[in-house]
Amino acid sequence: MMALASAVAIAPVTAAPAIPKEVDPVPMVTIPAGEFLMGNPEGKGRTDEWPQRSVYLDEFAIDQVEVTNERYLVFVKTTGHRSPPNPYGTGPLLSVKGIDQLPVVQTTWYDAKAYCGWAKKRLPTEAEWEKAARGTDGRLFTWGDEPATLKRANFDREWEEEKTLHPVGSLPGGDSPYGVKDMSGNAREWVQDWYDADYYQLAPDRNPQGPEKRGVVRSIRGGSWHSPMSDITTTARGRGGFALQTHGTGFRCVRSLADQTQQK
Repeated sequence: MMALASAVAIAPVTAAPAIPKEVDPVPMVTIPAGEFLMGNPEGKGRTDEWPQRSVYLDEFAIDQVEVTNERYLVFVKTTGHRSPPNPYGTGPLLSVKGIDQLPVVQTTWYDAKAYCGWAKKRLPTEAEWEKAARGTDGRLFTWGDEPATLKRANFDREWEEEKTLHPVGSLPGGDSPYGVKDMSGNAREWVQDWYDADYYQLAPDRNPQGPEKRGVVRSIRGGSWHSPMSDITTTARGRGGFALQTHGTGFRCVRSLADQTQQK
């Protein structure tokens, strides 16, 4: 594992090409083309993370932070897409004060896909999400291998209404090697792939797009405010049905910088 780490250096964070401000002005981080270690060696982590493999990805850009209530409600007002249920009490989500910079939650996979399409982006593949979180040195958490603390990640908590989720980007100690924020805890994130527990055994080693077969659940990554430490690692895989809505599930988007990725 360390051989790849020493051979592939993490490039400094560079800005992705600008996108129109009237669509989605969130900063994006460029993840350079190259190999990284995906998954865990047998005997470490969970069986659906086995085996660990060296995977090559083309260059892409990823939202630096999770999609916020503020950004999602612009999408709702612009397109007429339905607003997610209000997790903070009664009344429409639009009426709740002080939540603009919290990650939007209670979004379905369809909601996440629709938002990213509107923003001229797409959902990340599992491989893209994991590389953006982990870098190339095979680390356990976004910040390294040291145990999680509440200064690095929002996790292992009970629901406290508006106090539960943290404003995006407010825990810089948990940044990934590329400077991507909140990928361990806070809100777990929808990705593009169908979920298959055995996929890593069969996946291609270049730009994997997820299982070809259509299943009944999609993959979710990163863990949430309620997750135990074991679920906020860079390799932990979650899953949920298309219509799943929870107080801890949101998303972020990516954009291809090489025209190789097509949504399935």
